[in-house]
Amino acid sequence: MTKIEALEREIRGLSAQELTEFRRWFAAFDAALWDVQFEADVAAGKLDALANEALAEHRAGRSRKL
Repeated sequence: MTKIEALEREIRGLSAQELTEFRRWFAAFDAALWDVQFEADVAAGKLDALANEALAEHRAGRSRKL
């Protein structure tokens, strides 16, 4: 049995309250990992082209305030 299969089995066995707590924990855990990846991508310049394109569109008057 793989780790994933074992986790799936464990998750299926959770009570409704435990599942709610797991969802809350996993959402926070996943968001924190995403933040780390985003910061790494920014530091590596992976988003520079998108930022430059957005700034060019804004300078050309093709944006609006939200």
